[in-house]
Amino acid sequence: MEKIKKQKFSEEQIAFVLKKVEQGAAVEEVCRKVGVSAQTYIRWKTKYAGMMPSDVKRLRQLEEENRKLKQIVADLSLDKIMLQDVLSKSSKACHQKRDGRIFSKDIRG
Repeated sequence: MEKIKKQKFSEEQIAFVLKKVEQGAAVEEVCRKVGVSAQTYIRWKTKYAGMMPSDVKRLRQLEEENRKLKQIVADLSLDKIMLQDVLSKSSKACHQKRDGRIFSKDIRG
């Protein structure tokens, strides 16, 4: 299944909305013009307050890089677990074979 992408606003649009409200415009009016909810405005304000558009852009880049790195760590952790599982099974099989040979030698000898 494909994810439905949320509408993304550019850094300039987010900064514009925050700046308009800072200048005294009503939150509801600005949100209506831009087409976002007051909840979205509050989230933006919490996350981006005091940032310039370039800072917002850099934050988004860092968040994307962080997401990719977390995915890589998760993949590598899964690979490690699978390799440890294979290694432990192969180690047990070797010990069982070795123990079987020693046991059969003891009976004959």
